[in-house]
Amino acid sequence: MALIRERDSKKLHIKSKLMGESLVSKSFLQSLEEKEPFKVYPNATVLKLGGQSITDYGSKALTPVLKEIVANAQEHKMLISTGGGTRSRHVYAIAMDMGLPTGIIAKLGQSVSEQNALMISTLLGPYNGIKISQDDIPKLGLYFSQGCIPVIHGMPPYGYFEQLPAKGLLPPNRTDVGAYLLSEVLGTKQCIFVKDEDGLYTDNPKVNSDVKFIPKVGVQELLEMDLDDLIIERGVLEMMKNARNVKQIQIINGLKEGNITKALNGEHVGTIIFKD
Repeated sequence: MALIRERDSKKLHIKSKLMGESLVSKSFLQSLEEKEPFKVYPNATVLKLGGQSITDYGSKALTPVLKEIVANAQEHKMLISTGGGTRSRHVYAIAMDMGLPTGIIAKLGQSVSEQNALMISTLLGPYNGIKISQDDIPKLGLYFSQGCIPVIHGMPPYGYFEQLPAKGLLPPNRTDVGAYLLSEVLGTKQCIFVKDEDGLYTDNPKVNSDVKFIPKVGVQELLEMDLDDLIIERGVLEMMKNARNVKQIQIINGLKEGNITKALNGEHVGTIIFKD
């Protein structure tokens, strides 16, 4: 590759489209050619198990869900992502009461999500379940080829460098965002969020009976609805506006037997949110 030296500053550059650019110019960034991203695992599915909505129920909810996952493991490559649930909310409350920085609170949330990943991978151990870390992502091909069911904690790896929220101290990017970003970077065919409700409603059906079910909606339309409560983190919707690989997600009720199987097979159960 050719080397070029600037006439005035004598800086030495490797000749490329980005040579000498600050990478912040709007016009320059818009001029760059955009290629279709490489899909690493286009036949795999990221399956996010809600912490508060699935794991916290204990064996009553988790055992049937894991049984259904095992039943589909031969036909579907799945990467299980775990939420934090009630314990993460407890540690968030303590940390915010003490005024700890958002980055520290994010790290605390990660530790709870990891606890759930350890529990779930242990329960899946007899069926080739294996707990992996984010550094193990390059090994997924080997795990899939050996028939493993990898389980990973859901918190995105922002950690101490978590983005600051507009208000308060709560990390805006939590386990739903982590699951979606994992699916996007791997180019998986599906990203399914397993919750304890049938999908998205106009408000939280647990506290408001006067709600309407939303079976399918565009992400921009949903953001413009400006609903007070959502079944999924708002950060996921913001990420989806710039989606390259994963342009729709599905939210299903994992407490209803058969829903995971139907969603893995491409059936429309629950709510589908798509990039519009």
